[in-house]
Amino acid sequence: MKVDKKGAVVLLSGGLDSTTVLAIAQNQNYRCWCLSFRYGQKQSVELEHAEDICHKMGVERHLIIDIGLDAIGGSALTDDIEVPKDRSDEAIGIGIPVTYVPARNIIFLSYAVSWAEVLGVSDIFLGINAVDYSGYPDCRPEFLRAYEKMANLGTKAGVGHNNISFQAPLIAMTKKEIIKTGVSLGVDYSLTHSCYDPVEHLACGRCDACRLRKQGFVEAGVKDPIGYAE
Repeated sequence: MKVDKKGAVVLLSGGLDSTTVLAIAQNQNYRCWCLSFRYGQKQSVELEHAEDICHKMGVERHLIIDIGLDAIGGSALTDDIEVPKDRSDEAIGIGIPVTYVPARNIIFLSYAVSWAEVLGVSDIFLGINAVDYSGYPDCRPEFLRAYEKMANLGTKAGVGHNNISFQAPLIAMTKKEIIKTGVSLGVDYSLTHSCYDPVEHLACGRCDACRLRKQGFVEAGVKDPIGYAE
């Protein structure tokens, strides 16, 4: 199919960052097709949140693709590896954490590029961030630039000069800035899920993702609307 108005594929995990990115894209008058993945993650409850977000925010379509990255493992999110808890800000900022999923963004972006080609849209929005969580190598600006170049070399769209463009509006923002941006756009953060190791449907409150989220809301002066197990 071909989209006759400005459209975009948005990678949506159901988390705070990707939901804010969806709101940014819609505020820029994009029609949005949202793409999520069931990849064997421990926090698969996030997909229920992604569905609720898409319903409330009125996207064109929400597609969930199954990828068995748990068969490969190698991450605390997909393997029998303990999710780190109660780490200090200093510890969170050092090295590549065990919650890194090998090549996840490379894989996700490949699907996004494929869908964008079919839809006939050029823009792909994603919520990667290189400030509050710089340990992930696939969240760096240089990675995104290199991948974009590769995508345009290896697709019919790129050869036809309908260049694929990656939009990462949060990449240089702090969590505080992201939250304040989302609030200004009317994002309902009660629908979002950030936790790496949820207790049933509640966020654990202790993993790196929970700690960064909670700190961001405190610094933004906004009440975090979700519940925590601890």
